[in-house]
Amino acid sequence: MATIDIIIIFAFIAYAVGSGFWNKDDASKNLEEYFLAGRSLKGWHAGVSMAATQFAADTPLLVTGLIASAGVFSLWRLWIYAISFLLMGFILAASWRRANVLTDAELTEVRYGKKPALVLRGIKAVYFGTIINCTVMAMVLLAATRIAEPFLIWNEWLPAGLFDVLQSIVMFVNVPFTVNVDAANVWLLSTNNITSIFVIAFVTTLYSTSGGLRSVVATDVVQFFLMMIATCFYCYFIIDNVGGFEAMIIKLKELTAAGSLDMSFDQLVAFTPGQAKDIGGPLLMVLAFQWLIQMNSDGTGYLAQRSMACRSEKDAKIAAIVFSFCQVFLRSLFWLPIGLGLLLIFPIEAGSNFISLREATFVQGMNELLPPGVKGLLLTGMLAALASTIDTHLNWGSSYWSNDIYKRIYCEVYKNKKANDKTLVMVARLANIMILLIAIIIMANLESIQTAWQASLILGASMGIPLLLRWLWWRMNSWGEICAIIASVIMTPLLLFVFQDISEYLRLLIMAAVSTIACLIGVYSFGPEDENVLKSFYDKAQPLGFWGKYTTESNKLKLKHSLIALVSCTISLFCLLLGFGSWIVDAPGPDFVPQTLWMISCILIGLGLTPVWYQYGFRK
Repeated sequence: MATIDIIIIFAFIAYAVGSGFWNKDDASKNLEEYFLAGRSLKGWHAGVSMAATQFAADTPLLVTGLIASAGVFSLWRLWIYAISFLLMGFILAASWRRANVLTDAELTEVRYGKKPALVLRGIKAVYFGTIINCTVMAMVLLAATRIAEPFLIWNEWLPAGLFDVLQSIVMFVNVPFTVNVDAANVWLLSTNNITSIFVIAFVTTLYSTSGGLRSVVATDVVQFFLMMIATCFYCYFIIDNVGGFEAMIIKLKELTAAGSLDMSFDQLVAFTPGQAKDIGGPLLMVLAFQWLIQMNSDGTGYLAQRSMACRSEKDAKIAAIVFSFCQVFLRSLFWLPIGLGLLLIFPIEAGSNFISLREATFVQGMNELLPPGVKGLLLTGMLAALASTIDTHLNWGSSYWSNDIYKRIYCEVYKNKKANDKTLVMVARLANIMILLIAIIIMANLESIQTAWQASLILGASMGIPLLLRWLWWRMNSWGEICAIIASVIMTPLLLFVFQDISEYLRLLIMAAVSTIACLIGVYSFGPEDENVLKSFYDKAQPLGFWGKYTTESNKLKLKHSLIALVSCTISLFCLLLGFGSWIVDAPGPDFVPQTLWMISCILIGLGLTPVWYQYGFRK
């Protein structure tokens, strides 16, 4: 790396660490200040922070691998989540904020009463805050090795004696931390990578544990805009390298015609199922319902945390909308040409590790195509994206450990005493370290980013419908959620290790079906919660949905307006993506619509629906 690249990296590190110490005093007051920034976030800050977290260092690598292996249509597995993001914004965000809880696990007692909701609260603190959270973090840390390996060469920077000691430790552990597992210098590369992970994790932990959510959001906002600018430059240099947009399309048609990708050009760039590769019923069902059968279906986790941290209900709604458009529309316009251009610049023959190698071309292109300064900008953006995801998952995960496990279960239930605010913040900071160590252990056993992604999808598929039902249906009870979790604990190892021959799509549908059936068995076996508990929750959170005798006429009207806003905004977002995305990559439309008419119609519909969802979504 050139000197200018190193300066850019250290400038961001200085900003991030400075932000942590700047907000340290406020974050140290109590858990609400530490985890929810005193409920003071602006809507667009919270939305950009969500987008920064999901930008992640691993996501561009994942997208690159998906485009190469299954074409652009496969990205709908990422885009479809916009439905749940907008659902959270228009229907659930205000209720999350009104519930006045610190974590979604705490919500269980507010929604269901005391017992067995207390048991459920503890289970969710471990299940979401540790198992799923650490699995996702492991995926991100694995991506860090792909990004850091070509750039962070610690064997040249550290004293030889110190590096030899580190390498001997890595060799003793006997787990290669590199995609190049067959390389002669596998342990040197692994030592470099694990050193990079610990350095990045140390810096991230330093500012996130010091300043809490305020410092996390402050760095997220800078990281997102930094990454978008850097990605724009990267897109430019890739397109320039292949000779421009028109030349890229021509070369891709030649590449696919030669059979190098095992798909036609239309299959490679198609946005619609009619032209996409290997589209069957199970896949279409997963694409249609994946937004629903996942653990963030109601915003559970760090998305809800950002909503609860907003300064008003309107800001919570704005946050979800900003997040959705940044995440699905803006980001994709740059990643599509990058993923397609890399197919031409770095051709790779199909093989057993094809996906992993294709994922790695994103970083290879950074190293070989970008000039000094731009390389440092994008590398800083990638490392910052990694830090953004880590700091969010550390902050979110530690909220379960401190608020739900230590404060509620250990102090209030087991010890029958009130926890001290300063002690709770200290526990939260220590929990960051423990969560990070668990994630590193999981990371050592992952073969690919997609491996971890698929595992997290299976774990999350069990909870999507039950989590939504607790907001939308008055009959939902704590036993419904407990039964769904028990079903997932039984089914996950079976689907991952016993029924390996079943397609990934079918496994997700099986998990969702089994857990939902288990949930309904729990609901109808034990009946609804106590009437006083239900009335108290409804009066406090004012959820929109099917709440029978508890529903007010004003909330019925709000639900109608919110549904109109949700549907129109979702169509608007997807139409804009289809129109502009198809134009950029010369994608075909449906067979019954001429290509140009398809693109123009999508853009006009997307723009035309904007005032509709704005009017209904923000109507008082």
